[in-house]
Amino acid sequence: MNLNSLPRHPRTGVRAVGIVGGRPVWPIKGAAPTLLEQRDEVAKLLADPDYDGDVDDLMKRADDITAKIEQANQRDARLRALNAAVPPGDPQPNPQQRQQPGMGPDNRGNPDPVSVAEAFVRSKALETFRAGGTRGKFAVDFSEPIETRDAPAGTVTTTTYPLQNTRVPGVIPQNPDFPLLVADLLDQQTSDGTTLEYLRDTSGPVVGSGTWNKAAVVAEGAVKPQSGPFSFDTITTTLKTVAHWVPITRQASDDNGQLMGYINGRLTYGLLFKQDRQVLNGNGSTEMQGILTTSGIGTYQPPVGNTDAKLITVRKARTQAELALYPPDSVVMNPADWQDIELDTDANGQFRVITSVTDPGAAMRLWGLRVVTTVAIAAGTALLGGFRTGATLWTRQGVTILMTDSHADFFIENTLVILAEMRANVAVHTPAAFVKITFAAATS
Repeated sequence: MNLNSLPRHPRTGVRAVGIVGGRPVWPIKGAAPTLLEQRDEVAKLLADPDYDGDVDDLMKRADDITAKIEQANQRDARLRALNAAVPPGDPQPNPQQRQQPGMGPDNRGNPDPVSVAEAFVRSKALETFRAGGTRGKFAVDFSEPIETRDAPAGTVTTTTYPLQNTRVPGVIPQNPDFPLLVADLLDQQTSDGTTLEYLRDTSGPVVGSGTWNKAAVVAEGAVKPQSGPFSFDTITTTLKTVAHWVPITRQASDDNGQLMGYINGRLTYGLLFKQDRQVLNGNGSTEMQGILTTSGIGTYQPPVGNTDAKLITVRKARTQAELALYPPDSVVMNPADWQDIELDTDANGQFRVITSVTDPGAAMRLWGLRVVTTVAIAAGTALLGGFRTGATLWTRQGVTILMTDSHADFFIENTLVILAEMRANVAVHTPAAFVKITFAAATS
C-alpha cells in the first residue's frame, strides 16, 4: 500500500496509517480523535434534526463505537480487579499507580462515579432514541463526575473530571456565643397558664427596726408577746413572649439539613440571649420583670469622695445583705469590672485577688461568692444576692420553633418563615435578697 495515498485527518492533518473496513485508521498518538470524541461527533449528528446524511450508516457507526467502548470498559474492569487481587504477603500496590481520580470511592465515602462512556452506553436517552427509529434528538446529562484513566490506545482518555469541593462540616460563626449564665442562677419553674400570680412578703425584717418578730423569753405564767402583723402584696403579671423569625427559601430548607439545624440553633440562642438581659433589666410592664428594676431591692454605693477599690465595695455590699438576713451566693458584674478586680494591686505591686491564671476553667470567686461576668449588665454596676432565694424564672413550653409559608407572598415565592419564640417572666418575690452595687467612678 502506498502510504502517500492514505487520507489525512480533515481537522488535524495527520495522515492515516491504514484502511480497515473501508475506513481510515488514525495513529494512536497525535491529535487523532479518541473514542469519546468519535462518540461526541456521532451523538451530535444523531441529535441534529436537519442531518441529511445516511442515518443507517450513522447508526452502524454508533453501534461500532458503543461496542468498542464496552470492550474498553470490560478490559479496564478486569485490569482493576487484577490490581486489587494481591497475594498474601505481597506489598499493597501504590494506589496512585493503579487508580486515577474518579475510579473509586473518594475519601468522603462517595460512590464510584460512572464514566462518560458507560453513561452514554447505558443512557435512557440513547435507548429511547433507538426505539423511536432514530428520529428527533436526545441529550445525555454528563453533569456527574466522570473518570480519567491512563489507559491503552483506544480507551477512554478524557481529562474532564470535575473537581469536588471539600465541604467542612458545620458552620463557623463569626460572632461566638457569650455564655448565658444569669438565668441559671435563679430557681426555675414551669407555668400552666399565661398569668402569673404570687404573694410578696412585705412584713419587714426578722430583726431590727420595724420587725414583725416579737418573740421573747417570758417568765412562767406571763403573757406571751404577739408578733406581726404580717403583710403581703399580691403580684399579678403575665408571661411575656420573646420571639423573632427569619425567611429561608424552600429549596434551602429541603437541600441543606445542616444549615437548617444551624439556623434553628441561632434563633434559640437569640431568645436566651434576650432573656438573660430581661432577667436583669426588664421594665416589668411591656417586658419581663428585671431584678435591677424591681422596687425594694437593696442598694450600696460608696459615700461621695470614697475611693474604695471595687473588691472592697463588693465586700461591704455583702455585709449589707447579710445584715438583712439574706446571705448572698453570687455576684453578677460586667467583664470590665471583674478585670479591674483581678488586676488590682497593692503598694508593692502584688495582686490582691489570687486567681488561677493557669486554669481558665477554674471557678471565679470573690469573698466566697460565685462571680458571673456578663455584658448583660452595664459596666460600673453589679448585682449581689441570694438569687435562688429571691427570685424564680417561670417559663411555659420552653423554646418553640415553627415553620410556615403563610406570610405575605411567601407561598408563591417558595419562601418559608422560621419562627422561634418562648414565654417567660421573673417573679422577684423577695426583693430584699438582692443588693444593687454602684462602683465609685474613681476606683481602679
